[in-house]
Amino acid sequence: MKLGIVLGYRGASSIDMDLVKEAERLGYDSAWTSEAWGSDAVSPAAWVLAQTTKIKVGTAIMQMPARTPAMTAMTAMTLQALSGNRFLLGLGPSGPQVIEGWHGVPYGKPLTRFREYVSIIRQILARERPLEHQGEHYQIPYNGPGATGLGKPLKSIIHADPALKIFTASITPASVRMAAEIADGFFPIFMNPERAHLFDNDLRAGFAKAGGGKGLHNFEICPFVPIRVGNDLEACRKPIRDNLALYIGGMGAREKNFYNDYAKRLGYEEEARKIQDLFLGGRKPEASAAVPDSLVDEIALVGPPERIAERMQAWKRAARDGHVASMLLTRATPEALRIVAEAAA
Repeated sequence: MKLGIVLGYRGASSIDMDLVKEAERLGYDSAWTSEAWGSDAVSPAAWVLAQTTKIKVGTAIMQMPARTPAMTAMTAMTLQALSGNRFLLGLGPSGPQVIEGWHGVPYGKPLTRFREYVSIIRQILARERPLEHQGEHYQIPYNGPGATGLGKPLKSIIHADPALKIFTASITPASVRMAAEIADGFFPIFMNPERAHLFDNDLRAGFAKAGGGKGLHNFEICPFVPIRVGNDLEACRKPIRDNLALYIGGMGAREKNFYNDYAKRLGYEEEARKIQDLFLGGRKPEASAAVPDSLVDEIALVGPPERIAERMQAWKRAARDGHVASMLLTRATPEALRIVAEAAA
């Protein structure tokens, strides 16, 4: 099982490079940047790649509607070349509140967009012929309203590695099926390793559609795993509880919250409804208090080192079954990095 760290929504000035370099020294495989509606994911990724030599750096995730597929391919090829093939491309649709409320573009059909987006990037990387694509979201060359009629199919002027890995943020059944079909892996935002089989039916359906013998052996499931080390168990749970309340309760509209739906599938249907009601009602502390201890303990590593080492056994079993390729630790400290590296050995 590989290990990684998630650097989160930070600008380059706030990235803890000592932490990244400690992860690299300990043999961690990857570090991941993020974006919401502040700093972007690409600039910090470039910053980290420039100051490291071995660890891979990826985006988890770049918001697809915010960039054209060709621009994303150009960015990926550039970082790939500058870093000696250490860049990993993570994509996602984000949500309608961000895409329409911040970027000011239509959210569209996220699965249709993802299929077109990845197809275009793969074509650019393969460089077998000039780029052409006529889809619902993207038309290349563009010949719609406002077009000059001068556009022509082009081929990248640089050669890239077509084996560049593409990951996606997926938790809904349909998005997991598509990830299994056309991506190289996906990020569950949180995961109970003892219920990793929750994705099995959708993964199998996606692998079957992809063909070519695709399966868990060549597909990477990389869950985000919050970690807090300390003797005060409740103090360790508190920030994770707050974050779960935000996602389950408020990261999306009442009728369209992917994280709320996912919490229900993890076995917390009644609790997910209550958390959302409280959060959207402006009662955020009560929403946090409504997050069950059991959910925190299932998806996170919390408490003293020995408790974390014990919980790591469940993650190692999931890895042996092929359900976890990389554990991506969120908000880790140097101590946490060392504890997990030792327990994972």
